[in-house]
Amino acid sequence: MAFESFNERAFKLREHGTDQKTEIMAGITTFMTMSYILAVNPAILSDAGMDAGAVFTATILASLVAMLIMAFYANMPFGLSAGMGLNAFFAYTVVNQMGMSWQFALTAVFLEGLIFIVLSFTGIREALFNAIPINLKKAVSVAIGLFIALIGLINAGIVGVGDISLELGNIASKEGFVFFFALVIMVVLTARNVKGALLWGILASTVVSLFLGVTALPDGNAIVSRPPSVAPIAFKLDFSKVFSFEMFSVLFSFLFVDIFDTLGTLTGVATKAKMLDENGNLADGSKALLADAVGTTFGSLLGTSTITTFVESSAGVAEGGRTGLTTLSTAICFAIAAFFFPLFSIIPAQSTAAALVVVGLFMLSTVVEINFSDITEAFPAFMTILMMPATYSIAEGISFGMISYAGIKLLTGRGKEVSPLVYGLAVVFLLRYILPLFM
Repeated sequence: MAFESFNERAFKLREHGTDQKTEIMAGITTFMTMSYILAVNPAILSDAGMDAGAVFTATILASLVAMLIMAFYANMPFGLSAGMGLNAFFAYTVVNQMGMSWQFALTAVFLEGLIFIVLSFTGIREALFNAIPINLKKAVSVAIGLFIALIGLINAGIVGVGDISLELGNIASKEGFVFFFALVIMVVLTARNVKGALLWGILASTVVSLFLGVTALPDGNAIVSRPPSVAPIAFKLDFSKVFSFEMFSVLFSFLFVDIFDTLGTLTGVATKAKMLDENGNLADGSKALLADAVGTTFGSLLGTSTITTFVESSAGVAEGGRTGLTTLSTAICFAIAAFFFPLFSIIPAQSTAAALVVVGLFMLSTVVEINFSDITEAFPAFMTILMMPATYSIAEGISFGMISYAGIKLLTGRGKEVSPLVYGLAVVFLLRYILPLFM
């Protein structure tokens, strides 16, 4: 009774038309649908040279901080963890392509978090979101989906990287079988509306990989253990290049993607939960934005990429979650998962790669909302979608989209449709390509 009384006072369950049992079950459902990140994020950031075990623990701790703020301060049913797309940009663009250290990338994430803490209090974050053309916002989501799916295919060995092109990898192998087995399970379970389809696909394919010898049980066959230490990656920020153009470019890309990702997710999930007012606004939305800003800042110090609100929260909302008790229940599940790293550590790359492909599919859904009838809108969106996977860089895709949008609008006499912010960003990105020609 005391527990129920506390929950009623803290989360106002009756006021929101819900009860304790519904909220707890909704939280567990949200965890089931988003817990794949505990396997995927360490796999991605380890490709940047970071310790996978340390990333696993850092991801959980940063998620807990963000979700506790979301639960008790914002009182909203949204789960948070390391954002997909943002972690790929961290590892594959900033570190692997640009040649920066993961310490440099963590510093950019730290600065992003600080900026968002300020912007969340001032309302500027929403204003920035509104200044960017809607078609570019949707194109970025689609492009990141293709980019993530491409990464999944490469990580699984299904697609190989040749000297100047991509090529078909070794499909007829045990590893290829594990990938396609995981992919089929995830798609079929998703089609059947099974909660946690990605997680079940990862676990089922991991069992298959054990029988095939693709992966092996940990020493001593231990499944439960103390969480790995974050010492190898915690507090490793590098401020030596903080005023460089590379830092500006990376920081802006983190800010750009995170703004759209979080606000878009909040709007979509809040709509499903009927939490928007008559003007389509989310009451106390700044409190929800503060949760991911603080989580991002804290996570960067511990050693993980940007923390953001997960669209998978819609699964918990569909189960009736309406308050922060849903988020608190999800957070408790994350805390319990911290003691199961041996289980997560045996998951093969092919299983997490399949999850990346499916997540990429989910992110393509907004392509049907892009206005392709107006070429001044369609071409910039197309360039964003084309160049992001083609250049293997989220930042380059955004750059081409911004430049082409401002340029084509100006040259066709429709320059007034472009905000000063977009013009400013287009000029900065254009100078990035032009200035090296004169150096």
